[in-house]
Amino acid sequence: MNLGNKVLLVASALLSFSAVNSPAQTPAAAPAAVPADVSPLYVVTYVEAKPTARDETAALLKSYRAASRAAPGNLRSIVVQRPRRPGQFVVVAAWKDKAAWDAHMAAAGTKEFREKLAGLRNAPADDRFHNSLSVGPMEDASGAVYGVTHVDVIPPQKDNALVALKALGDANRVAAGNVRFEIVQQTNRPNHFTVFEVWRSREAFDSNTMSAHQREFRDKLAGMSGALYDERLYEILN
Repeated sequence: MNLGNKVLLVASALLSFSAVNSPAQTPAAAPAAVPADVSPLYVVTYVEAKPTARDETAALLKSYRAASRAAPGNLRSIVVQRPRRPGQFVVVAAWKDKAAWDAHMAAAGTKEFREKLAGLRNAPADDRFHNSLSVGPMEDASGAVYGVTHVDVIPPQKDNALVALKALGDANRVAAGNVRFEIVQQTNRPNHFTVFEVWRSREAFDSNTMSAHQREFRDKLAGMSGALYDERLYEILN
């Protein structure tokens, strides 16, 4: 056997050994999207309808909201619509636990809703599951301006983000004109968060964006952020 063949045999043996013993051959299990022990379970669902189907989608979402509120284990179901892009909606809901959500999703009415929505949408309905992080009372509270913001920080900064977000929630809930300020954390991506806020007026919202506590939070977030601070304003779907 010549030297070249010996080298090839050794290399082949090393590769075989590596393939058998490498931990990469046993991929780590992905975290469950909805752990069974999360209670309440906060579900934020993004819906984007075709421009030609936005009115039909709005009507469908109103029916879905009413059915959800009547379902066992539902704690809240709110639907908001984006004024500048009226084909975009968000369903902001809370459920007693995963079992209540699972039963709701298995119900015939929910399946029918999803089937109808599939014919009207531009993109699949995007469900995001959360545990509470910094939340106020669960009771319904109405206002003029609704905000839904996705916050994404790099994983090594998750714990620092938790501290900053909790401080932001405490400050905003006592700010002038605030009706609700709620921060929840995604169950399967704990470095991702959703902020849901309600303000009595656009003036109150704008004034708060210039407050010291809001500016301090944005300064801190700049060093942690993994994506654009995706702040979007909505109106309640009546």
